[in-house]
Amino acid sequence: MASKMFMGDMPELMENILNNLNNEIYSLYSCALVSRHWCKMSIPILWQNPFSFDHDHNSLFISQYFSSLDENERLVLKDYGMNIQVTNALFNYARFLKVLNILNLEKKVKKWIDFQPANSKPYTSSIYHIINFLFKLFIESGATLHKLVLYFSDYEINPEIFYSLGRNEQFFSQLQDLSLSLKPDFFIENATALLKILAKNATKISTLKLENFYSYYGPQLFHALICIIKSQQQLRRFSLTGLEFPKEFQGIISSLENQKNSLQEVIIECCECNTEFKVLKNCKNLEILRINDCNNEEILEASLNTLEITSYSIYASSIVQILKKSGTLLQRLSLVSTFNPIWEESLLLETLKSSCPNITYLNISDVGLSTQFLEFIGNLQKLQFLTLWYIYEIENEPEILVMQFAKLLPLTLQYLDLRYSCLSLYIDILLKNCYAPLKYLLIDRFDDESKAKALIEFCLRKRSLKYVGVEESLNLDDNIKKEVEKYVTFLSCDRIVVNC
Repeated sequence: MASKMFMGDMPELMENILNNLNNEIYSLYSCALVSRHWCKMSIPILWQNPFSFDHDHNSLFISQYFSSLDENERLVLKDYGMNIQVTNALFNYARFLKVLNILNLEKKVKKWIDFQPANSKPYTSSIYHIINFLFKLFIESGATLHKLVLYFSDYEINPEIFYSLGRNEQFFSQLQDLSLSLKPDFFIENATALLKILAKNATKISTLKLENFYSYYGPQLFHALICIIKSQQQLRRFSLTGLEFPKEFQGIISSLENQKNSLQEVIIECCECNTEFKVLKNCKNLEILRINDCNNEEILEASLNTLEITSYSIYASSIVQILKKSGTLLQRLSLVSTFNPIWEESLLLETLKSSCPNITYLNISDVGLSTQFLEFIGNLQKLQFLTLWYIYEIENEPEILVMQFAKLLPLTLQYLDLRYSCLSLYIDILLKNCYAPLKYLLIDRFDDESKAKALIEFCLRKRSLKYVGVEESLNLDDNIKKEVEKYVTFLSCDRIVVNC
């Protein structure tokens, strides 16, 4: 079987293996050198998303795109100030493109120009001509995009591109992920024309992101955006990021009514929610709602599996209705107040205790370790992931409260994140009194022998803890550290953190 795989007799299996290396540029390049068969499978994967690679020298790959140009097109490049020596290529690299981020394309073109000989560098104004040139090349090569990040910058899209898109409908036909970043100073006629083409040719989008949203773009642009939303067959994820907290959405949100049977996740950032958002209550399969720095959340009506709210201030009275409506369906909850403590904390805890007993993931910040909070935690008998941040101090007998907290942790709990919290100071007391079978523990620092001893005792007693993430300082005597590492593995927190 191994010999057949190396000879290329099992292309489907090899393609699956190589697709798992789609972000490993050097590994894929090595695979391409193994044999002719491996090269034919590796190169298309390697060139699916070439503009995502960060290293500056990786911008040199742009020269390979010019290998498929005819003489007239090379003369055009010469007019832009480039006298490129074009060699024959083994592949039509442009045809393999699956992911196009216009902003990354712009950055790579600028870096590529920096590597050109001084006497052939084009003027800065010609950068956008080259971008248009490459865009047209991708369209006419036969490429089919799966993901497009369209950044409407301050340059004009060449009219020839619209003509090419009209003749090459396959370019957008398989698009699944679309991000539109709209600037107030972009060419609105260009943007509207391109959006109309997307509405016609891209009907399989499952993820749509609208960034930098203003409420005064003009009726033509809004109509084009609405047409994109309405034309989708199965839109599952919708994201809207506002600028200057728009209060009017010109029918953009209302158009989600057309996706009420497919929409599963909605993300809203920096918006003033209005009555348009009531359409969400009609979305039968909506499970996930993520809100970042928005106002008037009380307008939102939905029964959810996952609710994530991040804001400067969180008022319990503005979200209790959505918590009550979600009730036993709610399993994942994140409430992160980045500036102020959560207001009306008692109301929040009472609502959660009485209405949402099935939470398995909880991230809640800046709450007090009160008796009411302890009762709430003790009531979550299905809790598996718990993150508690910004608990700065514990008043009135902190050791006793930490002991009670540890004993109340549910026996289902596997993950505990206590970073940026004074609870890290009492980690030895917590571990000595914890009966939960923790597998992951994240703390600020681990720097004394008593904590190390408590950690070892917990590991011997529960035999469940595998990883400890340390955010700031791991400062142990070498002998103590070696002893602890017999039982757990220390990692940076970003390697084991679990988000909502």
